[in-house]
Amino acid sequence: MTRSQVRTRLALAWWQYLAVALAPLIVFAWAFGGMDPLIPVLAMPMFIGGIASMFLTLPRFGVYKHALIATGKALDSEAEPAAWIELARVRRLGMLFACLPAWVAALSVFVGLEAVPQILLAISSVVILYLYRLPRQLA
Repeated sequence: MTRSQVRTRLALAWWQYLAVALAPLIVFAWAFGGMDPLIPVLAMPMFIGGIASMFLTLPRFGVYKHALIATGKALDSEAEPAAWIELARVRRLGMLFACLPAWVAALSVFVGLEAVPQILLAISSVVILYLYRLPRQLA
């Protein structure tokens, strides 16, 4: 597989994770947004939990940065395919953790969290996911 094919697949995976992060919130808000909250007292703890879940991505992002550096050093060598595989593995795990705030926002629909905090959690997931885009230097 060529380098451009790998980059294309990784770019497509980024868009897929963006959809996986935001789709539950959109579907739950559309389907269950008008119902009465099940346990309204949990709205603020859910928001705080969503904010706290952002910090779970910090260690994963550090590992991702190291994998990016290793992939950059391995370009045009025999270790390049293994470096791309390792980068994809580390990135996949990091993007999974980056989806957590949006997923907490999706679950918070059931406890009656307002739309603005839900949007803030979704935006935080999008921003964290944006950090996992491949830099142009790996082209």
